[in-house]
Amino acid sequence: MYIPTLEDMLAARGRIEPHIHRTPVLTSRMLNELTGAELFFKCESFQKAGAFKARGASNAVFGLSDAQAAKGVATHSSGNHGTCLSYAAGRRGIPCTVVMPRTAPQAKKDAVRGYGGRVVECEPSTSSREAVFAEVVAESGAEFVHPYNDPRVIAGQATCSAELIEQVADLDAVIAPIGGGGMVSGTCLTLSNLAPAIQIYAAEPLNADDAARSFRAGHIIADDAPDTVADGLKVPLKELTWHFVHNHVTDILTATEEEIVDAMKLIWKRMKIVMEPSSAVPLATIIKNPEVFAGKRVGVIITGGNVDLDKLPWNT
Repeated sequence: MYIPTLEDMLAARGRIEPHIHRTPVLTSRMLNELTGAELFFKCESFQKAGAFKARGASNAVFGLSDAQAAKGVATHSSGNHGTCLSYAAGRRGIPCTVVMPRTAPQAKKDAVRGYGGRVVECEPSTSSREAVFAEVVAESGAEFVHPYNDPRVIAGQATCSAELIEQVADLDAVIAPIGGGGMVSGTCLTLSNLAPAIQIYAAEPLNADDAARSFRAGHIIADDAPDTVADGLKVPLKELTWHFVHNHVTDILTATEEEIVDAMKLIWKRMKIVMEPSSAVPLATIIKNPEVFAGKRVGVIITGGNVDLDKLPWNT
């Protein structure tokens, strides 16, 4: 198992610069007063393809040799990684196939196709996803770019927190959502090397809390098909992301479905940021655990904005 290094992050930063946005950091006095902390929202919802995963996908795609790239790329994804891989593949002019749960938001399926990707549907479980994907790769010979358990992807995601600590000085903590752990691992990679005093927190839905249970047990515990409004956080940790979580994360905090939706609505109303439910989980956990963050300067990574506007969670 190759563990990506700071040098990999720095190389990724140069490689992906032409293909991504340096996303803004926004603040809210109202949310600072509500939480008792100074919150700095790193808005990856404004990223290319609408999510932070454009970073890791671009690093993987543009790091391929011409011979590898000629066969295209493939992945399995609940949405954002597939969308972002299709975006990056389109920029390089190569094919991309994405295996997606049939229950994935229609907006995310449409986004994959909109960037030129091919969608192959599977049942909404990790086991079905991996079985269907194996068939796709056997058929095409495409390069597998895992959504998160891939050193190239983690090195790309690590560029987000590198930007954040340049944009905001003297952070005490950074918090990001956790599903498979790609963004959290990238955050660990960068901060453990460049700003080791900053505490790293992960935020997870209580209905899909396998990372939190893994963290407390000291080994990976995987749920096959958890049910949560935060559709981007349903996947389990893998060996590579577990390495970073186990060694560098301070704590993993959870929020209920109602708390997640309330936090999402709050950011929409107060900050006018279109964000998906997965992105609201960090704020939900900050509001729920004020004693952890009170008086601290906290970077909050808003991971994506690819929400189905016809199925907002407070309208269902």
